[in-house]
Amino acid sequence: SLLWRYHHFSPALFHYLLSLSACVLQVFCAALLTYRYGGITSGEDRWILLWLFYDVIVHLTLEGPFVYMSLVGTVETSEGPLAELWKEYGKADSRWLVSDPTIVSIEIFTVVLDSILALLLIHAILKKKYYRHFLQIALSVCELYGGWMTFCPDWLLGSPHLNTSRWIYLWVYLVFFNGLWVLVPVLLLVQSWSCLKSLELRGDNSEVIRKNM
Repeated sequence: SLLWRYHHFSPALFHYLLSLSACVLQVFCAALLTYRYGGITSGEDRWILLWLFYDVIVHLTLEGPFVYMSLVGTVETSEGPLAELWKEYGKADSRWLVSDPTIVSIEIFTVVLDSILALLLIHAILKKKYYRHFLQIALSVCELYGGWMTFCPDWLLGSPHLNTSRWIYLWVYLVFFNGLWVLVPVLLLVQSWSCLKSLELRGDNSEVIRKNM
């Protein structure tokens, strides 16, 4: 097959295609869940649901196994398709290969807390719960904190574990995939701020009308 040929002649290309295929599959599953459950929501909320389903899927199916591999050994010594995915990412950031305590701690935090918050937020959006934006702000802050603590310690050391020698490592693995968990939470914070502001202004206007009656 074509993939076998890529693997035989270019292992790096095969692993890149494997990583990309896994990402596409996760997005596809998130889209199916959004289509199944998000039909009664607004167009804006459907995009948010798509992100949240994708977020949970990534945390549970990709980062969860990473935590397991890191607690019982290391990614570097593990075998299997998911281990190969993390080994590929480890070419850009070697800390993910060796059970770095900071990385593993952040991932435990992410897999457990962020997944729970995202699932609760999905429920709050679908059921139009009053605490929706509290959860959305909490989740966004947690995601941003996780990204900051993933990279800031290494930046302070001069980035000894980051490999930016190839464009795919820098722009795809490090910038694009990690940047998603910066850009989207920031957009969600802006959306929550806008919605809460509208609610406050509506409340003020109602109070003015009541006093003038």
